[in-house]
Amino acid sequence: MQHHEAGAILRRMTSVDDIQHLRPVQPLHFPSSQPEWDLGQSIRHLDLCMLLRELLVAAVTRSDSVGCDQFIYFDASRPKRCLAPDGMVKLGVPQEQFQSWKTWEKGTPELGMEILSPSDTPETLTFEEKYERYHAAGVRELVVFHVDGPVGKRLRAWDRIDGDLVERVVRDEVTPCVTLGLWFVLRPANDQPVALRLARDAAGSDLVPTERERTDAERRANEEERRAKEEERRAKEEERRAKEAALAEVARLQALLGERAK
Repeated sequence: MQHHEAGAILRRMTSVDDIQHLRPVQPLHFPSSQPEWDLGQSIRHLDLCMLLRELLVAAVTRSDSVGCDQFIYFDASRPKRCLAPDGMVKLGVPQEQFQSWKTWEKGTPELGMEILSPSDTPETLTFEEKYERYHAAGVRELVVFHVDGPVGKRLRAWDRIDGDLVERVVRDEVTPCVTLGLWFVLRPANDQPVALRLARDAAGSDLVPTERERTDAERRANEEERRAKEEERRAKEEERRAKEAALAEVARLQALLGERAK
């Protein structure tokens, strides 16, 4: 019997419960919430995060996962060392209703996103502390939208290159989303004057639509279709009336000719 075949049979026959260990197990708890993180958030921050999740869900496939404000645990020995991105994407892992994410079970998300609004939403960690944890977690792409930052500097992004997480140059508040093959732009959305949006082009003219925008577009399309049908109905009605009038005129002329022929 080949060595690899014997190993495969042994793995099938043995589970961790069948193995003796030198000390009792000391379970670690990785909670879905932690009191020190429950600082509340403003309506603006909540709206921007909900919008972000909606756009990410619209941009991925059924084979991918999207998270919003759930804990990401990346250190299996330290439950306190975690992240809670405002948005995250893990490619190739189908979406589930997860309460928290453990990288040693499902892998490290490719994309992590933060919406910073310190003027109305308190932060548990400084951005420098968040950056260090994203770096340690192995996230491939980090994107940050600073709502109250100066115009031209509100959008920042980092890429993992040769193990380093290095900030990229962002011009005109537009930058690629490498993970999704799209573009990040800043545009109005819903009731927010400026929000982090996804677009299919660098100019931001082909935005991934929000649910409200899709609904408005469908309503406009339905209204245009209704108007087109109404115009068609009116045209047919006018055509019918003109035909009836023409037939009536022909009948009148025929009757007149008949009177003259007598």
